[in-house]
Amino acid sequence: MKKNYSKYFKKPSLSSARKRIEKVNKIEFTIAKKYEKIGNGKNFLVKTYGCQGNEADSEKMAGVLTKLGFNNCSAPEEADIILVNTCAVRDNAEVRIFGELGRLSSLKRVNPNLILGICGCMPQEENVVEKILQKCHYVDLVFGTHNIHKLPEYIYAAYLQKERVVEVFSNVGDIVENVPKIRKNLKKAWINIMYGCDEFCTYCIVPYTRGKERSRKSENIILEIEELVKEGYKEVTLLGQNVNAYGNDLDINYKFADLLEELSKTEMKRIRFTTSHPKDLDLRTIEAMARGNNIMEHFHLPVQSGSDDILKKMNRKYTKKEYIHLVKLLKQHMPNISITTDIIVGFPNESREDFEDTLTLYREVEFDSAFTFVYSKREGTPAAKLVDTVSEEEKKNRLHELIEVTKEVSNSKNNQYIGKVVEVLVDSVSKNDEDFLSGYSRENKLVNFKGDVNSIGKIVSVKITGAKTFYLKGEEI
Repeated sequence: MKKNYSKYFKKPSLSSARKRIEKVNKIEFTIAKKYEKIGNGKNFLVKTYGCQGNEADSEKMAGVLTKLGFNNCSAPEEADIILVNTCAVRDNAEVRIFGELGRLSSLKRVNPNLILGICGCMPQEENVVEKILQKCHYVDLVFGTHNIHKLPEYIYAAYLQKERVVEVFSNVGDIVENVPKIRKNLKKAWINIMYGCDEFCTYCIVPYTRGKERSRKSENIILEIEELVKEGYKEVTLLGQNVNAYGNDLDINYKFADLLEELSKTEMKRIRFTTSHPKDLDLRTIEAMARGNNIMEHFHLPVQSGSDDILKKMNRKYTKKEYIHLVKLLKQHMPNISITTDIIVGFPNESREDFEDTLTLYREVEFDSAFTFVYSKREGTPAAKLVDTVSEEEKKNRLHELIEVTKEVSNSKNNQYIGKVVEVLVDSVSKNDEDFLSGYSRENKLVNFKGDVNSIGKIVSVKITGAKTFYLKGEEI
């Protein structure tokens, strides 16, 4: 157990995280000479929980650790440093992660020099850090979402100086360019185009854990994508908590639609993006999508609820009617587009009528699929203070009812593909049947199909011969 804290000791503050007054700094990542070889002969493991943003952050951590001389490994027993990159969106994720930390701590009996760290969104919460300080004395390193670029300093202090490092910034966040990355996929890449969120939906902790909305310069995004083209990548996914807000913080009049227009001129074969907020989706963005041949016909547009009353309580800043209007515009400009969504069931005091409005909306829009969740109370958010009258049993029943509707609609939508030919970027041999290959269509449909294994990593044409709830079946042509 480490008793000495390094100079790096700073706990998070939700009250500070609410503020949006600090200046956003632009930083170029560098590694000081004294840190360059501290990982030589040692192994690291990064375990990731959460969204694509967490995946992208983990790729940066892996890149930094590799630059320090560490080697990546897959077995916790072989690691000299383990970082658990965490999600804070739902309460059950926190329970799982603390359980995982407890299991990993047993490895210290075999390797006392093991550095165990927790990072990402969970440490941005005050109560989480207090719990770590009081009960998880085996954790050596705690940092948040804003300071991945300081990882060399932290490891130096924790590993070589035998100090406990706890440093979590609660500011608006900086933009750090040129952080090295070790990407898991050799054909698909995550690209952060912006960070943070200013929406403050009443149920969501993300604006506090990820900071202010701040956009990268377009030239840096384009340069990163052009480098990926040279490396043989076929697809990129543009990431942001709200990509539709890209450019709102820039000094020039340059928005998400402008970025899509420029990226459509690059040689990247496929461009996707996530996630979008309906209130910031405009016609220019839809038109840019429709014109760009390398911009995929898929739009993930979280609606969260079909009830205007619940949407207002969630602070979503749009109505059911406005959302449906956006869907109609998307389908008008891209008739083949697939639209997916997120829905929260059981928001505090959601009535049966509110829930029925959600079911009605789902059937009217005919979403291709949805991520569905029971509302999760997050300490520090406005919704956490609401007194709820809906039982947990009723919430679970509503979730089950919604899932049945999503399956019904997905089956119907997928059956419409039978007989059609779709373009598929082949990922691998199917996990469930080695006689099939697996990949995703332009519309983000999972396709399992008979084909040549030499097609892995390529874009091929597949004729759809069958449809299931969650995937399509076909044959390469």
